[in-house]
Amino acid sequence: MSDTQRADTLRLDKWLWAARFFKTRKLAAEAIIGGKVHLNGQRTKPGKEVRQGSRLRVHKGTLEWDIVIKVIPSQRRPASEAVLFFEEDESSALKRQEVIRQERLLKASAPRIPAIRPSKRDRRMIRRFTEKGE
Repeated sequence: MSDTQRADTLRLDKWLWAARFFKTRKLAAEAIIGGKVHLNGQRTKPGKEVRQGSRLRVHKGTLEWDIVIKVIPSQRRPASEAVLFFEEDESSALKRQEVIRQERLLKASAPRIPAIRPSKRDRRMIRRFTEKGE
């Protein structure tokens, strides 16, 4: 099969890797085994063959995608091309954008913890400040 030809089927873990849902095939396989990926509404195995029209539900952290496979690639392509491999439900995209927005708001409102502990000078200043308040 040449590079320009497309296969009829592809392993699920390879497709998820090629579509750039996961950085490696191993991570894709672990997510499938862990029940984070459902094929046509059911849990599956990494070696299960997928074809055009297959429905996937992918959970990754707090995000979720409901997609239909449009293209079975012969090799991994750049991210700009990988988004053409599937079609996402509109409700799924809206829900994911809302989750992202809420996470950003939560992160912005959370108190920031200093990355380092106070220096000797900082501790002296804190001590002076608290002793004067008493």
